[in-house]
Amino acid sequence: MTSVPTPIPSRTQFVLEAIKHRILSGELRPGQPLVETELAGEFGVSKTPVREALKTLAGTGLVAMSQYKGAAVRTVDAAMAREVYDVRLLLEPEALRRTVRRGTALDAARDALERAAVAEDAAERSLANREFHRTLYAACGNPLLGRLLDEVRDQAALVSAVAWAADPSWAREATEHQEILRLALAGDADGAAEALHRHIASFVQRAFPSEGDLK
Repeated sequence: MTSVPTPIPSRTQFVLEAIKHRILSGELRPGQPLVETELAGEFGVSKTPVREALKTLAGTGLVAMSQYKGAAVRTVDAAMAREVYDVRLLLEPEALRRTVRRGTALDAARDALERAAVAEDAAERSLANREFHRTLYAACGNPLLGRLLDEVRDQAALVSAVAWAADPSWAREATEHQEILRLALAGDADGAAEALHRHIASFVQRAFPSEGDLK
């Protein structure tokens, strides 16, 4: 018998999305404590949905949970960034290559780039950029590969939020996104995959130059 996932209660979902938006916008900084009672009072809910939201965010890598210190926004350092981006480098270009070879329509990718271009804050831009990348791999034909990449999406967004706060390089990345999409739409699977690999590698090299180059 197939089990059906339990839906997240609406209050928990509301709190979860609100906290995630604050993390990705930089309003909540890495290492900042997330106190259940304070958040519950701010959102007008009991501590239960806050606790469940924090557990879910811990599962996606945005929040760190400690038995003694409680919850806090996950700290981003070079090791964490390189770990996340190494996974992307290994998997995402190949997923895009397969998407292009399958002849998948990429209208959603173009729409995501347009939303990113007119975004009014870092969180909105981050969400649009994440959606752009997801459209490139979601139709690769291997659902497991897509799920593996989904699992690092929030962590990659956290790295981006921290990097953008120090050096807002999103305009350069937008140009790189356009080139990746151009190659994909032209049916150049290998060229698009190579451009995506360069895009991912160059970002973490710029953000964490002291750690050397990713290959």
